[in-house]
Amino acid sequence: MDRWRGRVALVTGASLGIGAAIAKELVRCGMKVVGCARDVEKIQNLAAEYQSAGHSGVLVPFKCDLNNEEEILSMFAAIKDQHKGVDVCINNAGLAHPESLLHGQTSGWKNMLDVNVLALCICSREAYQSMKERNVDDGHIINLNSMSGHRVVHSTDVHFYSSTKFAVTALTEGLRHELREANTHIRATCISPGVVETEFAPRLYSQNADKAAASYTKFKALEAIDVANSVTYVLSAPPHVQIGDIQMRPVEQVL
Repeated sequence: MDRWRGRVALVTGASLGIGAAIAKELVRCGMKVVGCARDVEKIQNLAAEYQSAGHSGVLVPFKCDLNNEEEILSMFAAIKDQHKGVDVCINNAGLAHPESLLHGQTSGWKNMLDVNVLALCICSREAYQSMKERNVDDGHIINLNSMSGHRVVHSTDVHFYSSTKFAVTALTEGLRHELREANTHIRATCISPGVVETEFAPRLYSQNADKAAASYTKFKALEAIDVANSVTYVLSAPPHVQIGDIQMRPVEQVL
């Protein structure tokens, strides 16, 4: 990770869970991390915590609603003005609503598409443009995917969510192809965890606390730090190594 010391990483959805763990690890490794979320106060608290811990990097909080393209573009403009640009883009933000295919609300589907797919594409595009205009040829775009982007489980609550993650699988591979066609050494990777104990299930099942709690009691789930460690592994790969996808599950998880 030494070559990333002092360079700029954008982490979306950095206020808690996997995003916060990734931001912390990158700060620990000496990077300047722009962490964005709607709840910027949580990131401000994390930034103060990391600073007091004496980490060599820094966490820069940024308020951004990924449902709004104008806010995303304004964020990239601010990063350019204040930090020159983005060297690593980690599209971590994602969400799920329990909207089935036969009875789901269109508003829930649209929200999942806006955050899980469109915001990821916008951030990837803007990160690439930022790298290109500064002749950064070793940048990295990492998409936080899911095992739900590789198989469909028998649960009506996550069928539409799964479709957005299948899109991330295809988009990451398409991005890799386009980066090769552009004669660049910028790399694209997706990381696909199974069950991770975060705020994901409580948010998905906000109307059913028992169902949310059961999501993490069937077996020992992954922790956010496990996923963060996979991010530093990917970034630590030699420049000639392309890691396309990391699929990771709890040992006891079957599907």
